[in-house]
This record gives sequence, structure tokens and C-alpha cells, in this order.
Amino acid sequence: METANIMEYAESALDYGVMGILVLMSIVTLWLFIERMMFYKSVRVEDYAHRDNLEIDLTNNITVISTIGTNAPYVGLLGTVTGIMITFYTLGDVGAVDAKKIMMGLALALKATAMGLVVAMPAIVAYTILLRKVEKLLTKYDVMQDTKEQ
Repeated sequence: METANIMEYAESALDYGVMGILVLMSIVTLWLFIERMMFYKSVRVEDYAHRDNLEIDLTNNITVISTIGTNAPYVGLLGTVTGIMITFYTLGDVGAVDAKKIMMGLALALKATAMGLVVAMPAIVAYTILLRKVEKLLTKYDVMQDTKEQ
């Protein structure tokens, strides 16, 4: 394979690989958010004898959303760094400096970081919303327990 074909393959692998991972992360986030919200609507705190069991059920899968929210920018950054490396390698291989090619290569590389941020921000918002719902349900459980003791 010649160098141009290898670089084209690397560029498409970067686009489909990094962007694919980020799209998958956003789908998983949305799916888990919807699942958790449906669970919170149907949970009956009265059915739990111990607060810890309730907390385990309430916090199930929300760490995955947090992990996606914190790591999506790094996946995007990895794509950007790889894209910049490909751009510089291609320019070095050609031997000519073309400002237009450099700018286009850098702009395409930066889209990975932008996509990482687009995935991360809603994931962190979803995580925060879910955490607040958990706090409210645990407080409801505590109030119920206090009422029983009186």
C-alpha cells in the first residue's frame, strides 16, 4: 500500500471509529437515562426494609452515565490529536506547505473534540438530574421511616 492510501484509511478509521464510539456513548446515555427515569416513577420506597437496598437499586447504572460524561471529551481529544498527527504526516509526506490543506485538516480534526463535548454535556446534565431524583427518593424513604417510628 502506498502512503496516500494508508493516510486515507487512517482518516476514515478516525472518523468512523471515534465518531462511532461517541455516538454509541450518547445512545447508551440516553437509554440509561430513560430507563432510570421510568424506574424512579415506578419505585415504591415502602417496599424496602433497608435504606441501603433502596440506594443500591436507585443508583444502579448512573455511574455509567457519569463515566460517559467524564470520558467523552477524552475520546474526542484522542480523535483530534490523531487527526492533527495525520494532517502533519500528510503535509510532511507531500513536502509542500499549503495553508488551505493545513486549515482543513485541523478543522476536521477538531470536530472530534466538539463531538466529545456534545456527548459529555448532556450526559453530565442527565447524571445530575438522576442524582437529584435519588436524593429525593431517599429523603422520602427517611421521612417515611421517621413517621413509622413515632
